[in-house]
Amino acid sequence: MSGKDGAEQIVWQGKFITAKTRGTWEYVSRARGIKAAVILAVEDGHVLLVEQYRVPLGANCLELPAGLVGDETAGEAVEAAAARELEEETGYRPARVTLMGEFYSSPGMVSESFFFVRAEGLEKVGDGGGVADENIIVHRVPLTELAEFMAVKRGAGCAMDVKLLALLGAQLWA
Repeated sequence: MSGKDGAEQIVWQGKFITAKTRGTWEYVSRARGIKAAVILAVEDGHVLLVEQYRVPLGANCLELPAGLVGDETAGEAVEAAAARELEEETGYRPARVTLMGEFYSSPGMVSESFFFVRAEGLEKVGDGGGVADENIIVHRVPLTELAEFMAVKRGAGCAMDVKLLALLGAQLWA
């Protein structure tokens, strides 16, 4: 029997995560059909990044701003959720949010997908930092200094989200 054979079985379900099996394959998904929006906010040669402690890693992680879609309001539009999350996390309000597509983060282990969006027309309206105990640190980094900034953060023990590779693309092949 291959991993694709058989019906999907739920092994355990929490508020946000569901552990499943299908045949011999084990994987996790987001519960209740919740998705995420990952936000690329680049303007004036700078990119907005966030740094926050991630329990599964046991360390701070440098990431693109992101947040859940529809976790509090059913039927929430991706663009509205992305704008809300960007302002909440970074203190910047976008004039426009454009959906770039749906992507899968680690398809061999997780069925989770995320919507990648571009935020433009950024206006600083607050400090950011997230909600409750998120303690998000906001970084506005010149794109020309991104690789060096990441190296310094990595050297200080900060983990790197794989989605940051989207920003380094051209630099990796030069």
